[in-house]
Amino acid sequence: MNLAILIAVFVGGLTLGIPVAVTLGLASMAYLFAADIPFVVLPQKMYAGMDVFVLLCIPGFILAGNLMNNGGITERIIRFANAMVGWARGGLGLTNVAGSMLFGGISGTAVADAASIGGMMIPGMRRAGYPADFSAAVTAASSTVGPIIPPSVPMIIVGALSGISVGKMFLAGAAPGILMGLAMMVTTYIIAVRKGFPRQAWQGLGELARSFLGAFWAIAMTALIIGGLLSGLATPTETAVVASVYAFVVGSFVYRELPLRAVPKIVIDSAISSAAILALVGFANVFGWILVSERIPQAIAAGVLSVTENKYVVILLINVLLLFIGMFMETIAALIILFVPLLTLAQGVGVDPLHFATFAVLNLMIGLTTPPVGVCLFVCANIAKLPLTPVVRAIAPFLLTNILVLLLVSYVPAIATWLPSVLLD
Repeated sequence: MNLAILIAVFVGGLTLGIPVAVTLGLASMAYLFAADIPFVVLPQKMYAGMDVFVLLCIPGFILAGNLMNNGGITERIIRFANAMVGWARGGLGLTNVAGSMLFGGISGTAVADAASIGGMMIPGMRRAGYPADFSAAVTAASSTVGPIIPPSVPMIIVGALSGISVGKMFLAGAAPGILMGLAMMVTTYIIAVRKGFPRQAWQGLGELARSFLGAFWAIAMTALIIGGLLSGLATPTETAVVASVYAFVVGSFVYRELPLRAVPKIVIDSAISSAAILALVGFANVFGWILVSERIPQAIAAGVLSVTENKYVVILLINVLLLFIGMFMETIAALIILFVPLLTLAQGVGVDPLHFATFAVLNLMIGLTTPPVGVCLFVCANIAKLPLTPVVRAIAPFLLTNILVLLLVSYVPAIATWLPSVLLD
């Protein structure tokens, strides 16, 4: 009965459009009240979920990304991406994807990617003769690369949940992220050729070199982050602080597009974003504790294993479940609630934890572009001033491409595990 109340309040909150963090809190409080458990458990479990050292790097990476976003990075990355691939058929679509691959290593979040890249590329693509629905769809689809290519907030959360090194998680996401980006570029090109989208003139090696030099300091931030982690000279939290200082120096004194008067507002906005994420982590930890106390993880594992113990079938079932959950639930909440029980299930059939963590995050990233709750879909449809339906239709080929990449990563573990094993083991 108590569990039914928990699920009813949670599903009802999501149906009514209440923010996920608030819904998790309300559902947890309803359960505690029904089970006659003291409410003091709520702050205790919230604090336990947030009191993880590695989570301290989240505010640092968010601040670094916001400083770079306001310091002229977006324009320079798009210019460099356009010089590389803009000359091909559907060149602005390819530029959109390439820009997201480069920008994702700095922003670390899909929504930041969709808003920053989309704010420039969607109007520009429409002026160049691209359909509005395609412009929004390619922007939303490519934004999911951001949280796969390091640095990545979801990868940090997974590291905290599983005990896997954040450096390993970052490296494990690099190859799948690049693979996903390249697959979307192929999809974009095929659509562009079939529909006769425009192409731009080749701008020459000079423009390629100039645009690379312009974007160099922005792109180098990713190298700084990965280098700090691989060298062992800095923890993820220290690396995030160094990245923030680097972003401030580059934006203010190298690009000279980050006025000092704008910094306090950027810090406040970053603090608000970080607080929202950590509040979500706290409430989700309470919700997860309740599920564990009700032995839901064991029931899930027993239920799946009663159907099959075949490793490949279990991987497929996990993917189907996560794709479904990703359509309705915010990524971080889904990770905190489901990651540990599904990891237990995956390890029970011999799946490597690092491999599982990678395809689980990749899976939930795809959920950011699937209706009805795909946040990136709403962001891009809003920028394009379109209803959601045409954007959903236009994004279908990209969703299919991303699911194919997901299956490839799920069934070929080396795509995720090879780079960490070479550089860190």
